[in-house]
Amino acid sequence: MAEKNLDFDVAVDRKNTYSLKYDFAKERNMPEEVLPLWVADMDFKVSSYIQEALQKQVEHGIFGYSEVKEDYFIALKQWLKIHHDWEVEDEWLVKTPGVVFALAMAVKAFTREGDGVLLQQPVYYPFSEVIVDNGRKVISNTLIQDKAGKYIIDFEDFEHKIIKEHIKLFFLCNPHNPVGRVWSREELEHLGDICYKHHVIVVSDEIHADFVFRGKHQVFANLKEEYKEITITATSPSKTFNIAGLQVSNIFIPNAGLRSKIKKQIEAAGYSQLNVLGLVATQAAYEHGEEWYKEMHRYVKENIAYTKQFVEENLSGVTLVENEGTYLLWLDFRELNLSERKLEDLIVKQAKLWLDSGRIFGTAGKGFQRINVACPRETLKEALISLEAVLKKAGTCYR
Repeated sequence: MAEKNLDFDVAVDRKNTYSLKYDFAKERNMPEEVLPLWVADMDFKVSSYIQEALQKQVEHGIFGYSEVKEDYFIALKQWLKIHHDWEVEDEWLVKTPGVVFALAMAVKAFTREGDGVLLQQPVYYPFSEVIVDNGRKVISNTLIQDKAGKYIIDFEDFEHKIIKEHIKLFFLCNPHNPVGRVWSREELEHLGDICYKHHVIVVSDEIHADFVFRGKHQVFANLKEEYKEITITATSPSKTFNIAGLQVSNIFIPNAGLRSKIKKQIEAAGYSQLNVLGLVATQAAYEHGEEWYKEMHRYVKENIAYTKQFVEENLSGVTLVENEGTYLLWLDFRELNLSERKLEDLIVKQAKLWLDSGRIFGTAGKGFQRINVACPRETLKEALISLEAVLKKAGTCYR
């Protein structure tokens, strides 16, 4: 059986498919004709192996309570070993319907109402939502840009915030969404040593681990033996294989005490088994998705290079923050000196583009926009040409 879905230039019509990305513009106060490059799913058909595995399960015709056996874990274990040199144990695994759900369970398990939870803004906005919605406080060790525009960590402030705010829990985004950093071993060990010293539990969101274009993904829990005791590692096939709608995440927790507390919160939430189609898709992806993954990764890398060149040559006043990982690019519009309202008007109403406004990632994201480039090249070209046209018309951008 050969992989069939390797033509990533094919534009798939996703309208009227219950797609959050394409079918809910009106409900989210966007123009109906807007071109969406916002939410982090890809406009590519999944591996044909995943499709065939799902078709086989559907043909069976029964969708009762389901659970996986050893072959599921073996597929997952092999992927992590081959791609990230990480040996996991089956007892570490806790399956959840999503990484954000796991973050919320960690907030409930390891903090009390009124406690602060540490993160690094600008960062994936559900991090803040699960903190605030559970009655905790967002404490940000805000990332800073060096002279070259690269985001770096203020380690002095990181430790200061932990001490001052009595931090018990830290959300690490690794690789980082939206700024595209792939944290180095040295950076992660600096963070890890501080957290271990102050008994801070780390939830390491590594959902974008398979999208590294520069550097090497470092599994935080695998860097030092002591980090295993303080770390909850959140992984998922959802980004890698474009199956977010099937809602499966694999959370690894080596420390039995931490694992027990997370499981208790999941039980208290009334959740048990994941849906069977998600489990089937996950196993098929990790067993047979390598060829699709490699070709998709190459295509996305070329899209990133195309975007970089286009911005540099055609969008004066706009800067693309150098991307090391993820298929989400961070565009800096601050040089244009537009208010948030005017920037949104220019992008949404004039260019007819639906991107993610930087402000939702925290105050440090103001003046930025996040764009999803995991789409056919022609779709990406259309978006960038539209942006170029409105900037020229506004008199702020010249070739």
